[in-house]
This record gives sequence, C-alpha cells and structure tokens, in this order.
Amino acid sequence: MNVYLILLVVLCNITCLRASRMLVSLYAIDLGAEQYVIGLVIALYALLPALLAVFAGRLSDRIGPRWPMLGGSVGVVAGLVIPWLWPTLPALCVSAALFGAAFIFYHVAVQNLLGAISSDHNRTQNFSNYSLMIAAGGFLGPLGAGFSIDHVGFSRTYLYLALVAVPPLLLLAASRGLRRQSRRVPATAEVIEKKAMLDLLRHRPLRSPLIGSAAVLTGTDLFQFYMPIYGHSIGLSASQSGFVLSVVGIAAFAVRIGMTALVRRTGEAALLAWSLFLGALAFMVFPLFKNVAVLTVFAFLLGLSLGCGQPLSTILIYASSPKGRTGEALGLRLAINNMTQVLIPLVAGSIGSVFGLGPVFWVNAMMLAGGGVLVRRGRA
Repeated sequence: MNVYLILLVVLCNITCLRASRMLVSLYAIDLGAEQYVIGLVIALYALLPALLAVFAGRLSDRIGPRWPMLGGSVGVVAGLVIPWLWPTLPALCVSAALFGAAFIFYHVAVQNLLGAISSDHNRTQNFSNYSLMIAAGGFLGPLGAGFSIDHVGFSRTYLYLALVAVPPLLLLAASRGLRRQSRRVPATAEVIEKKAMLDLLRHRPLRSPLIGSAAVLTGTDLFQFYMPIYGHSIGLSASQSGFVLSVVGIAAFAVRIGMTALVRRTGEAALLAWSLFLGALAFMVFPLFKNVAVLTVFAFLLGLSLGCGQPLSTILIYASSPKGRTGEALGLRLAINNMTQVLIPLVAGSIGSVFGLGPVFWVNAMMLAGGGVLVRRGRA
C-alpha cells in the first residue's frame, strides 16, 4: 500500500478520534451526567484497548496488517453511528467501548505496517510524516467538532464523523497493495515464539521509551477529554473549546517539522524527557486561568511538549523492539497507556466531583514529571 494512502487513512481516522473525544465529554454533560459518570464513559474508551492492545500487536505480527486495520475501521464507523441512532447516555458508553476496542486494532497495525514498509534510511521520515498526520487530525477534529456541535447539535455531529471514517474503510478494502503487504510482513519476520509479555518489560532498551510513551499518550488523551469539560465549567462555547484543543494540534505540527534538528542537538531520550517536563508545567498552570487567550498559550506549550513526545517514543520503541515482536511492543505501549487511562479518569472523576477539575490536570502534571525523571534515569 502506498505510503501516502496510509497517511490519508491515518488523517481521516485520527480526525474522528480527536473529534469524538471532545464530543463525548460535552454530550455527556448535555445529557446531565455527573463528573464521576463522565469519568466512567472516558474510562470505557481505554478499558478494552488496555486488555486487547498486546493481542492486537501479536495479531498484526502474525497475520499482517490488513485484517486488523480493516476490522478496526469497521468498528470505528459503527461506534460513531450508535449515538446518532440512539442519542442516550448508555449509547455513549457503548460507543466509547466499541470505538476504543476497534481503534486499537487499527492503530497498532498501521504503525507496524509503516515500520515494515520502511527502510533504515526512511523510517524516521515516514514516522515523522505519520506524526504530522496525527497533529493535523488533532487540529481538524476538535475544531470541526466544536463548530458542528454549535450549529447542528451533538447527534448529527456523530453522523458527520461517521461519514469521515467511511473513506478509509473503502480504501483499505480496495487496496491490492495492502493485500500483498499482509502476505509479506509475517514471511519476512523471524518466527515468533510464544513468549510472555513480561519478557518485553525485561528488555532494558524498551523500558525508558515505554515509560515516556505512557506519560505522553495518557496526557494527550486525557487533555482531549477534560479540556472541554473545564471549558464548559468556565462558560466557553463548544467552538471556543474546540479552538483551544486545535491549538495543541497546530503546535504539535510545528514542533514535528523541526524535530529532526532538535534530535540532532539533544538526542532522542533527552528531548523526550524535556518535553515531558514542559508538558507537566503546562498541565499544572492550565486550570488556574479562565481567559481564552491565556488558555490558548498554555495549550500551545502543551502541544509542543506532547507533539514532540509522541513520535519520539514510537520511533524509540520500534527501534528497540526484539526482532519479530515490533507489533507486540507497540501493543504493549498502548496497553500500558490505556490502563493508565482507565484508572486516572475513574479516580479523577470522583475527586473532581468533590474538589473540581483542578486535580485532574495536576494528576496529569505529576505523571508527566515522573515520566520525565524516569526517562532521564533510564538514559543515564
């Protein structure tokens, strides 16, 4: 499958993901959900991925990327259609669980496919372009969802997102190149032995990037969920919250363009650690302000931090994985991340019901700072 078609599929699906995370938070509020219930809905996005991510990676290693990507894309469309057909809070729970489970199969497989079709010479460039598509989706998704919510409502916005997710499904189903790639990837990999997941955790080169990745991805995803809730609590419209979230995507896009030069100066591990510290600072001060302009500035800093950390951790994990287990290692990365995403929303939602939304952001700040410290120690 052509790299540019892969990137187009990534752009469409990540736009739907970023938009749905903002949409589900505001829709739950509109349906009268309490904060602990919203925390439960958010946790459902990550519950099944936490359980299935390593299996999804092993499946991608063994049968190739086509069927996991295709099945995942079908699940994404179905997860977006459900709240349009059934506009209730239980439907949001079903949608979140189905969307999360489907997306993890697609997400692991597309990263494994991108690494498999790349050479040592162009792998960094391909992953950089992949990360640019993620950043672009992070800009388009929240911005489009915010304006759509204000103009056509929550239910119809889900329908529009489902229509955006249909073209990737059709491309994946029709791609002959992806069929050939699915036959080729397992054949070129070494024979995969049935090894315990703990073997990967004992693989020392993987530890630091796994820690950094868990902190970066969890911080990114929870900001997508909780910033709209915070914006609603201080009187921002859906369009304003969407704009603040879209600034994160703009900053991520900008920093990824210059990331190669930054890596040459500092090295991957050091840059990942400093990006985590910057994200911790942004999370710590974000809930102290209510002005849209000030929030936009801190969102931009957060985008610089998390936008730099995501591709760095992915590249380091792929390069540090044992041969024949790259998909499993990428799945382990997402399993750790999603397990954190299950626990933090449940705890933070309960705390937020009593103390407000500040602790949600401060827990994220401590997580990022701790990740930065551990990455620096691992590098040493």
